[in-house]
Amino acid sequence: FEVSARTMELLDQLVQISEARCEEVNLLIDDHRQKASEYSSDGAHLQELLHQSVGLQAGSVSKPTLDLLSVLEGTAEALAVKDTSIGSFVPAVNKLTNDLAEAEKTDRTLGRELSAVRKKMTAAIILRKKLEEDLRKTTQAQQVEAATAEERLLNMDFMKNKSRDLTYRNKIAQDKLASRQMEDSLTHQAIVQLSEKTTALKQEIVPLMKKLEPYSDLSPSPALARVKIEEAKRELAALDADLEQKVDLMNSLST
Repeated sequence: FEVSARTMELLDQLVQISEARCEEVNLLIDDHRQKASEYSSDGAHLQELLHQSVGLQAGSVSKPTLDLLSVLEGTAEALAVKDTSIGSFVPAVNKLTNDLAEAEKTDRTLGRELSAVRKKMTAAIILRKKLEEDLRKTTQAQQVEAATAEERLLNMDFMKNKSRDLTYRNKIAQDKLASRQMEDSLTHQAIVQLSEKTTALKQEIVPLMKKLEPYSDLSPSPALARVKIEEAKRELAALDADLEQKVDLMNSLST
Protein backbone atom coordinates (compact mmCIF):
# COMPACT_ATOMS: atom_id res chain seq x y z
CA PHE A 1 0.00 0.00 0.00
CA GLU A 2 1.02 3.56 -0.51
CA VAL A 3 2.34 5.09 2.69
CA SER A 4 -0.08 7.80 3.68
CA ALA A 5 -1.89 9.07 6.72
CA ARG A 6 -4.96 6.97 5.83
CA THR A 7 -3.04 3.70 5.37
CA MET A 8 -1.08 4.30 8.59
CA GLU A 9 -4.35 4.93 10.44
CA LEU A 10 -5.79 1.65 9.08
CA LEU A 11 -2.67 -0.27 10.08
CA ASP A 12 -2.83 1.23 13.58
CA GLN A 13 -6.48 0.13 13.88
CA LEU A 14 -5.56 -3.39 12.76
CA VAL A 15 -2.81 -3.53 15.36
CA GLN A 16 -5.20 -2.42 18.08
CA ILE A 17 -7.79 -5.01 17.04
CA SER A 18 -5.16 -7.75 16.97
CA GLU A 19 -3.88 -6.79 20.42
CA ALA A 20 -7.43 -6.74 21.80
CA ARG A 21 -8.12 -10.22 20.37
CA CYS A 22 -4.89 -11.56 21.79
CA GLU A 23 -5.84 -10.15 25.20
CA GLU A 24 -9.30 -11.76 24.94
CA VAL A 25 -7.72 -15.13 24.03
CA ASN A 26 -5.34 -14.89 26.98
CA LEU A 27 -8.25 -14.12 29.31
CA LEU A 28 -10.18 -17.10 27.90
CA ILE A 29 -7.18 -19.38 28.42
CA ASP A 30 -6.80 -18.18 32.00
CA ASP A 31 -10.52 -18.79 32.59
CA HIS A 32 -10.29 -22.35 31.22
CA ARG A 33 -7.26 -23.04 33.38
CA GLN A 34 -9.07 -21.74 36.43
CA LYS A 35 -12.15 -23.86 35.66
CA ALA A 36 -9.96 -26.93 35.09
CA SER A 37 -8.33 -26.33 38.45
CA GLU A 38 -11.74 -25.96 40.09
CA TYR A 39 -13.04 -29.14 38.41
CA SER A 40 -9.93 -30.99 39.55
CA SER A 41 -10.35 -29.74 43.09
CA ASP A 42 -14.05 -30.67 43.08
CA GLY A 43 -13.17 -34.13 41.71
CA ALA A 44 -10.62 -34.68 44.46
CA HIS A 45 -13.12 -33.51 47.05
CA LEU A 46 -15.79 -35.86 45.71
CA GLN A 47 -13.37 -38.76 45.66
CA GLU A 48 -12.47 -37.99 49.24
CA LEU A 49 -16.14 -37.91 50.23
CA LEU A 50 -16.78 -41.16 48.37
CA HIS A 51 -13.85 -42.78 50.11
CA GLN A 52 -14.85 -41.52 53.53
CA SER A 53 -18.59 -42.24 53.23
CA VAL A 54 -18.65 -45.46 51.20
CA GLY A 55 -15.10 -46.64 51.50
CA LEU A 56 -14.56 -46.81 47.74
CA GLN A 57 -11.59 -45.65 45.81
CA ALA A 58 -11.39 -44.87 42.12
CA GLY A 59 -9.24 -47.87 41.33
CA SER A 60 -11.23 -50.33 43.43
CA VAL A 61 -14.55 -49.95 41.48
CA SER A 62 -15.23 -52.69 38.91
CA LYS A 63 -15.97 -51.95 35.25
CA PRO A 64 -19.64 -53.04 35.38
CA THR A 65 -20.12 -50.69 38.33
CA LEU A 66 -18.44 -47.88 36.43
CA ASP A 67 -20.70 -48.59 33.47
CA LEU A 68 -23.79 -48.46 35.65
CA LEU A 69 -22.59 -45.25 37.29
CA SER A 70 -21.97 -43.82 33.81
CA VAL A 71 -25.50 -44.79 32.73
CA LEU A 72 -26.91 -43.28 35.92
CA GLU A 73 -24.95 -40.11 35.29
CA GLY A 74 -26.17 -39.93 31.67
CA THR A 75 -29.75 -40.49 32.79
CA ALA A 76 -29.46 -37.72 35.35
CA GLU A 77 -28.06 -35.37 32.70
CA ALA A 78 -30.80 -36.32 30.23
CA LEU A 79 -33.50 -35.75 32.86
CA ALA A 80 -31.78 -32.53 33.99
CA VAL A 81 -32.05 -33.44 37.70
CA LYS A 82 -29.90 -31.97 40.41
CA ASP A 83 -28.85 -35.40 41.81
CA THR A 84 -29.35 -39.14 41.33
CA SER A 85 -31.79 -39.72 44.18
CA ILE A 86 -35.17 -41.38 43.73
CA GLY A 87 -36.86 -38.17 44.83
CA SER A 88 -35.31 -36.42 41.84
CA PHE A 89 -35.82 -39.20 39.26
CA VAL A 90 -39.54 -39.86 39.95
CA PRO A 91 -40.80 -36.29 39.26
CA ALA A 92 -38.57 -36.12 36.21
CA VAL A 93 -39.90 -39.46 34.89
CA ASN A 94 -43.49 -38.37 35.63
CA LYS A 95 -42.87 -35.16 33.76
CA LEU A 96 -41.49 -37.12 30.79
CA THR A 97 -44.52 -39.43 30.94
CA ASN A 98 -46.87 -36.44 30.86
CA ASP A 99 -44.86 -34.90 28.05
CA LEU A 100 -45.07 -38.20 26.15
CA ALA A 101 -48.85 -38.35 26.63
CA GLU A 102 -49.19 -34.77 25.43
CA ALA A 103 -46.94 -35.54 22.49
CA GLU A 104 -49.03 -38.61 21.59
CA LYS A 105 -52.22 -36.54 21.89
CA THR A 106 -50.71 -33.85 19.71
CA ASP A 107 -49.55 -36.54 17.27
CA ARG A 108 -53.09 -37.96 17.05
CA THR A 109 -54.50 -34.46 16.50
CA LEU A 110 -51.90 -33.78 13.84
CA GLY A 111 -52.69 -37.19 12.29
CA ARG A 112 -56.39 -36.29 12.03
CA GLU A 113 -55.52 -32.88 10.61
CA LEU A 114 -53.12 -34.52 8.16
CA SER A 115 -55.84 -36.97 7.08
CA ALA A 116 -58.26 -34.08 6.54
CA VAL A 117 -55.61 -32.17 4.60
CA ARG A 118 -54.93 -35.26 2.45
CA LYS A 119 -58.65 -35.59 1.69
CA LYS A 120 -58.83 -31.91 0.78
CA MET A 121 -55.69 -32.30 -1.32
CA THR A 122 -57.20 -35.32 -3.12
CA ALA A 123 -60.41 -33.37 -3.77
CA ALA A 124 -58.34 -30.39 -4.94
CA ILE A 125 -56.32 -32.62 -7.30
CA ILE A 126 -59.54 -34.12 -8.73
CA LEU A 127 -61.04 -30.64 -9.11
CA ARG A 128 -57.84 -29.44 -10.75
CA LYS A 129 -57.92 -32.29 -13.25
CA LYS A 130 -61.58 -31.58 -13.96
CA LEU A 131 -60.84 -27.88 -14.44
CA GLU A 132 -57.93 -28.72 -16.73
CA GLU A 133 -60.21 -30.99 -18.79
CA ASP A 134 -62.89 -28.28 -18.90
CA LEU A 135 -60.25 -25.75 -19.91
CA ARG A 136 -59.01 -28.09 -22.67
CA LYS A 137 -62.56 -28.58 -23.97
CA THR A 138 -63.26 -24.85 -23.75
CA THR A 139 -60.05 -24.11 -25.64
CA GLN A 140 -60.97 -26.60 -28.35
CA ALA A 141 -64.49 -25.13 -28.58
CA GLN A 142 -63.02 -21.63 -28.83
CA GLN A 143 -60.69 -22.79 -31.60
CA VAL A 144 -63.63 -24.31 -33.49
CA GLU A 145 -65.70 -21.17 -32.98
CA ALA A 146 -62.77 -19.01 -34.08
CA ALA A 147 -62.37 -21.12 -37.23
CA THR A 148 -66.12 -20.92 -37.90
CA ALA A 149 -66.12 -17.16 -37.33
CA GLU A 150 -63.15 -16.77 -39.65
CA GLU A 151 -64.92 -18.84 -42.30
CA ARG A 152 -68.05 -16.71 -41.91
CA LEU A 153 -65.98 -13.56 -42.23
CA LEU A 154 -64.42 -14.91 -45.40
CA ASN A 155 -67.86 -15.81 -46.76
CA MET A 156 -69.13 -12.37 -45.76
CA ASP A 157 -66.22 -10.72 -47.55
CA PHE A 158 -66.88 -12.90 -50.59
CA MET A 159 -70.59 -12.00 -50.58
CA LYS A 160 -69.76 -8.30 -50.17
CA ASN A 161 -67.34 -8.46 -53.09
CA LYS A 162 -69.89 -10.43 -55.13
CA SER A 163 -72.60 -7.91 -54.28
CA ARG A 164 -70.37 -5.01 -55.27
CA ASP A 165 -69.50 -6.82 -58.50
CA LEU A 166 -73.16 -7.50 -59.30
CA THR A 167 -74.07 -3.92 -58.44
CA TYR A 168 -71.32 -2.66 -60.72
CA ARG A 169 -72.37 -5.01 -63.53
CA ASN A 170 -76.02 -4.02 -63.09
CA LYS A 171 -75.07 -0.36 -63.30
CA ILE A 172 -73.05 -1.03 -66.46
CA ALA A 173 -76.02 -2.90 -67.96
CA GLN A 174 -78.39 -0.09 -67.02
CA ASP A 175 -76.02 2.48 -68.52
CA LYS A 176 -75.73 0.37 -71.67
CA LEU A 177 -79.52 0.08 -71.94
CA ALA A 178 -79.90 3.80 -71.32
CA SER A 179 -77.30 4.56 -74.02
CA ARG A 180 -79.15 2.34 -76.53
CA GLN A 181 -82.48 3.99 -75.65
CA MET A 182 -84.26 0.69 -75.06
CA GLU A 183 -88.03 1.01 -74.93
CA ASP A 184 -89.79 0.14 -71.70
CA SER A 185 -92.05 -2.20 -73.64
CA LEU A 186 -89.11 -4.58 -74.21
CA THR A 187 -88.28 -5.09 -70.56
CA HIS A 188 -89.03 -8.37 -68.87
CA GLN A 189 -91.61 -6.77 -66.62
CA ALA A 190 -93.40 -5.17 -69.59
CA ILE A 191 -93.45 -8.50 -71.45
CA VAL A 192 -94.88 -10.25 -68.38
CA GLN A 193 -97.57 -7.59 -68.07
CA LEU A 194 -98.35 -7.90 -71.79
CA SER A 195 -98.64 -11.69 -71.42
CA GLU A 196 -101.02 -11.25 -68.50
CA LYS A 197 -103.15 -8.82 -70.52
CA THR A 198 -103.20 -11.24 -73.50
CA THR A 199 -104.37 -14.06 -71.23
CA ALA A 200 -107.09 -11.84 -69.81
CA LEU A 201 -108.23 -10.82 -73.32
CA LYS A 202 -108.34 -14.45 -74.42
CA GLN A 203 -110.56 -15.24 -71.47
CA GLU A 204 -112.84 -12.31 -72.42
CA ILE A 205 -112.98 -13.50 -76.06
CA VAL A 206 -114.18 -16.99 -75.08
CA PRO A 207 -117.80 -15.96 -74.29
CA LEU A 208 -117.89 -13.78 -77.40
CA MET A 209 -116.77 -16.72 -79.54
CA LYS A 210 -119.57 -18.79 -78.04
CA LYS A 211 -122.07 -16.08 -79.01
CA LEU A 212 -120.74 -16.07 -82.62
CA GLU A 213 -120.96 -19.85 -82.99
CA PRO A 214 -124.63 -19.75 -84.27
CA TYR A 215 -123.58 -17.39 -87.07
CA SER A 216 -120.58 -19.41 -88.21
CA ASP A 217 -122.67 -21.40 -90.73
CA LEU A 218 -123.88 -18.27 -92.57
CA SER A 219 -122.20 -17.50 -95.92
CA PRO A 220 -120.37 -14.16 -95.73
CA SER A 221 -120.41 -11.53 -98.38
CA PRO A 222 -117.53 -12.18 -100.83
CA ALA A 223 -116.58 -8.52 -101.13
CA LEU A 224 -116.66 -7.98 -97.41
CA ALA A 225 -114.71 -11.18 -96.86
CA ARG A 226 -111.99 -10.05 -99.29
CA VAL A 227 -111.75 -6.68 -97.48
CA LYS A 228 -111.45 -8.44 -94.12
CA ILE A 229 -108.83 -10.81 -95.51
CA GLU A 230 -106.74 -7.91 -96.82
CA GLU A 231 -107.00 -6.10 -93.50
CA ALA A 232 -105.95 -9.27 -91.67
CA LYS A 233 -102.97 -9.71 -94.02
CA ARG A 234 -101.84 -6.14 -93.47
CA GLU A 235 -102.16 -6.47 -89.68
CA LEU A 236 -100.31 -9.80 -89.78
CA ALA A 237 -97.47 -8.28 -91.85
CA ALA A 238 -97.22 -5.31 -89.47
CA LEU A 239 -97.10 -7.64 -86.49
CA ASP A 240 -94.41 -9.79 -88.14
CA ALA A 241 -92.30 -6.73 -88.93
CA ASP A 242 -92.68 -5.38 -85.39
CA LEU A 243 -91.81 -8.78 -83.92
CA GLU A 244 -88.70 -9.16 -86.10
CA GLN A 245 -87.56 -5.66 -85.10
CA LYS A 246 -87.93 -6.43 -81.39
CA VAL A 247 -86.16 -9.80 -81.75
CA ASP A 248 -83.24 -8.14 -83.54
CA LEU A 249 -83.03 -5.48 -80.85
CA MET A 250 -83.04 -8.11 -78.07
CA ASN A 251 -80.30 -10.10 -79.87
CA SER A 252 -78.15 -6.99 -80.21
CA LEU A 253 -78.58 -6.18 -76.51
CA SER A 254 -77.69 -9.73 -75.40
CA THR A 255 -74.45 -9.65 -77.42
